[in-house]
Amino acid sequence: MAAGSTYTPIATTTLGSAAATVTFSSIPGTYTDLILIGAFSCSAATGTAFNLNGDTGSNYSGTHIEGDGSSAFSGRNSNATNTGWTYDTTSNGQVNGIAHFNNYSNTTTYKTLLSRYNTPGTQTGARVSLWRNTAAINTILITASSANFNTGSTFTLYGIASA
Repeated sequence: MAAGSTYTPIATTTLGSAAATVTFSSIPGTYTDLILIGAFSCSAATGTAFNLNGDTGSNYSGTHIEGDGSSAFSGRNSNATNTGWTYDTTSNGQVNGIAHFNNYSNTTTYKTLLSRYNTPGTQTGARVSLWRNTAAINTILITASSANFNTGSTFTLYGIASA
């Protein structure tokens, strides 16, 4: 990032071997928002799941829209046990995703998550999610829902400073 940028790298994980999960923990509460960027592939067709602060209860909801170049589709889920990037890619298909955790350190409001992803040549999508919890986000667990993230998959977490 350029000097004067409001994006501050917090942590980066590049997998040296295949793994089912990636965790960012001890996230400082000193920023207004968080940005998570993933450039990854998986060992089989799957999606990703985000769990915040270890919460696996039915406290997530979301709405998504997706397209594959010939058709579009959308959906909504309520009382889900996670949120994440919704995609279905084949083995070794590259996925690029960005997730924006708004007002993540505020302890009086539920948390809103805006995310986008694409699998070049196959699919693109966007999702808005709500985590019904007022706790500041200090841990993000990213799970390959039914496979592993491949070696070389990279995830970077940024903090956005207030202007």
